[in-house]
Amino acid sequence: MTNLHHEIFYQIYPASFKDDNNDGTGDLQGIISKLPYLKDLGITFIWLSPVYKSPMVDNGYDISDYQDINPLFGTMEDMEVLINKAHELNIKIMMDLVINHTSDQHLWFQKALKDPNSKYRNFYIFKKGINGVPPNNWRSNFGAGSAWEKVPNSLDEYYLHVFSKHQPDLNWENPALREEIYKIINWWINKGIDGFRIDAITFLKKDQDFASLTADGNDGLVKVKYKTENRPGLDTFLKELKTKGWGKVVTVGETSGLRYDQFSKFIGKDGYFSMAFDFHYIDIDVKSGSEWYRTNKWNTQDLFTKICDSQSKINKVPGGWAANFLENHDQPRSINKFIKSPKFRNEIGAKALATLFFFLRGAPFIYQGQELGMLNVKRTSIKEFNDVSSLNNYQRALEEGFSKKEALTFVNNRSRDNGRVPFQWDSSDNHGFNQGAKPWLKYAETCPQANVDEELKSPDSVLNFYKHLINLRKRSDLEGDLVEGEFKQIDLNNDNVVAYYRGKCKVIVSFSDKCQRVAINYDEVLSNNYKEIAKAGNLTELKPYQALVVRSM
Repeated sequence: MTNLHHEIFYQIYPASFKDDNNDGTGDLQGIISKLPYLKDLGITFIWLSPVYKSPMVDNGYDISDYQDINPLFGTMEDMEVLINKAHELNIKIMMDLVINHTSDQHLWFQKALKDPNSKYRNFYIFKKGINGVPPNNWRSNFGAGSAWEKVPNSLDEYYLHVFSKHQPDLNWENPALREEIYKIINWWINKGIDGFRIDAITFLKKDQDFASLTADGNDGLVKVKYKTENRPGLDTFLKELKTKGWGKVVTVGETSGLRYDQFSKFIGKDGYFSMAFDFHYIDIDVKSGSEWYRTNKWNTQDLFTKICDSQSKINKVPGGWAANFLENHDQPRSINKFIKSPKFRNEIGAKALATLFFFLRGAPFIYQGQELGMLNVKRTSIKEFNDVSSLNNYQRALEEGFSKKEALTFVNNRSRDNGRVPFQWDSSDNHGFNQGAKPWLKYAETCPQANVDEELKSPDSVLNFYKHLINLRKRSDLEGDLVEGEFKQIDLNNDNVVAYYRGKCKVIVSFSDKCQRVAINYDEVLSNNYKEIAKAGNLTELKPYQALVVRSM
């Protein structure tokens, strides 16, 4: 298995990365053509969002065949070429593995519907309704209606879908289903895959009483997660998965709902996964990740306290290694989320955030476009959205009494479409994503200058700053500090400035749009998102959103 401490991950959203055949959707050949860009950037591991065969109701997270490639993206031969060419460049490939549910178009589900007596009926979760209504009052995770869908042409039978009704949940209580999943995992490992990011993994176990709970919304329903997320008995499935499935490759769990006192079982030397994403700090702006209208007010110290708590808890796990991220395909752009001053939602703000997260102890995960400083897209109508979760959250906000304008604001702020706009390669038509065909999703015209071609030419660009940070992390004389060094919070007695030690290095980031004076001792400046450092007597005067990495000898 790879040494995680040296890995730098980059997530590709295939539909939006590079369109090679000019049909409006990114594809595997497009990714292959841009492998030199990723090598030059300095990443070592690609996380590839789903490219399996899928009707694309949830953009590939609804899989209809685990062992075939969606024709939108190419062929299995293309996939094999991608794996081989990436390996030639010493870049590993991590696939997204979605095993909580399938598409309703999967052959297993189609056979389960066609013949209630077939073995596939027990591959999913079917229940009788109660007096003409669903089996319980669970609300789906995407926020719109019951988590139960009536079986077509049945009198009173329903199937469970924690997410979209087009994503029926698999029945992990069934050993035969589990064995099929293990075969699929090992089939991909034999293809040369180096790891898996496992989607929605904490939802595999459902409370078998399937009981209703007190409603928490005007719709009379309750969040499904209370009975389906991180429930007792999940460990049994994860132990078996590690043993029979992915034990020899890198795994990263999407472990929503995981408590810190559970991390020692999930990661580390004997954990179920190599790493697990921690959502405690990333979702600071909302009370519930699945209900965007329930917002939180937060300040700089609130955010940093959560980050420090995450670092502390994960680092206490023997052999534990964090999976640090600011963005992914399910998140809005980090500049809009974490930079409160609109004036600094630019190169300065992007570099400040990059500095903050990149040197946390653990593996850095970069999401495509993050290294360009991409911003959210402001859409003026709900009709402009593609994301199923955005459409459902808009309706939920209306049901809870918010106006259309308020509901649209919530969705604009949190929509997953923000991170899914096509990647910007240059300033030509469609920003170099393709040769003129209409892209599947509208561009982010908020930042047309954020493209690879222009940023490579500019020494002060966000892209070149990311390359600089990656090179710093790879320096052999800094490995003992910036890679292996202990994380320790530094109190600078300033609520607007956060700082931490990594060995002999210090990372200092201002989250203020005004100058801040702090006492910092150092011998060498390793990184600075401004051209200079100002002094005020014995104090260092940080400019707005200034971020430093310094070292003491």
